[in-house]
Amino acid sequence: MDARNRLAEVFAGISDTDRMSDFFAEIFTPAEIDDLVLRWRLLEMLHQGYSQREIAAELGISLCKITRGSRVLRSGGSVIGSILERKSAPPTGDDGTENGNGNGKSSQHYGERPR
Repeated sequence: MDARNRLAEVFAGISDTDRMSDFFAEIFTPAEIDDLVLRWRLLEMLHQGYSQREIAAELGISLCKITRGSRVLRSGGSVIGSILERKSAPPTGDDGTENGNGNGKSSQHYGERPR
């Protein structure tokens, strides 16, 4: 197994958020963490429907960096796209319905661009 796959295996083996944050602090510099956070934020904003120009203005980054993220999301079948879809899905209540009130209706619209 090559070094990249070994590292991916380490990441996949950490399921606790606090432990992952500690791992990030140990393996990445603060600037590298900031860059990862910025990249994730731009992907979230693209997924929420913000335009590339809105994202550039909001986050102070170049359109080139945003275009790369946009291309990944548009390609279909990306890991990032599936993670963002899963994170934006309505929560399921204990009764198996969207909001847990038995009628399956939710007043929130997850994954939509905030107004």
